[in-house]
Amino acid sequence: MNTPPLSIEALMVLDAIEHRGSYAAAAEHLNKVPSALSYIVQKLEEQLGVTIFIRQGRRAVLTPAGKHLLIEGRKMLNAINILSEQTQTIANGWEPKIRIVCDSIIDTKPVFEKIQRFLNEHQTIEIDVQEEVMKGTWEALMEDRVDLVIGAPAPVPAQKGIRAVKIAELNNVLVVNQSHPLSAVDIPIQTSELSKHRSVVVHDSAKNEIPWSVNLVKGSQRFYVSNVSRKLEAIFAGIGFGYLPYYLAEQYIKAGQLTQLSLSDKSKHQGLYMAWKVANKGKGLNKLRSIFLNEPL
Repeated sequence: MNTPPLSIEALMVLDAIEHRGSYAAAAEHLNKVPSALSYIVQKLEEQLGVTIFIRQGRRAVLTPAGKHLLIEGRKMLNAINILSEQTQTIANGWEPKIRIVCDSIIDTKPVFEKIQRFLNEHQTIEIDVQEEVMKGTWEALMEDRVDLVIGAPAPVPAQKGIRAVKIAELNNVLVVNQSHPLSAVDIPIQTSELSKHRSVVVHDSAKNEIPWSVNLVKGSQRFYVSNVSRKLEAIFAGIGFGYLPYYLAEQYIKAGQLTQLSLSDKSKHQGLYMAWKVANKGKGLNKLRSIFLNEPL
């Protein structure tokens, strides 16, 4: 097998020459003599059969082929630097990637703000955020597809090696579009009255576990959607009534675009949890958890 002409050293030399503008300045930066850099570039040009630099006065300027080589080569240098940093990170007990699942019902704005603070201190750790619904959120953790769950609703699965901490209390309100017939009802509405109308319901995203059902109105015709954002859109379209988190519905209620229905049976607040596998001892996960625990949502 022939040795490839490209090497990390050659890419570093090209990068330094382009940044510094000359072989002499690049040689000083790399603590080498200019002739050593000239040899590396000349050898690379011979092996590739291209001209990489041309001289314009005292400056070394990239040719189109050289520019393409350096643009792609810098991607390789960056990947190598990240790989080196991640290797050192892992050796010190820090994982290279943390996988998070947020339940569709939670407000992700404060979640992302906390993740950003974590990333400010740990820039080499990659974060992967996914969305699931109800039992599907817990399922992702139980099947080890994620490392951390944020905003999962009760109940917490028992005897699954999971540690769960309540991080928020969700206030759900029942709303309809302002043009919906239920919008004109002033007195507290009975469940029997609701059952005459279509309800908008979010599908549980569980694939292998038995799905849950929350806030279902018995007897009502149902319109199913995949997440809370689609549920809001369906309610806006007048398709039916539905429960929404107050943080999401508040601005539309105050603007008169949605009507909050008064129920004869008061709805209860819903506890939301952060959870992880007890066996996961990664320092990154531990640090991220501490941020959420010290500053509840």
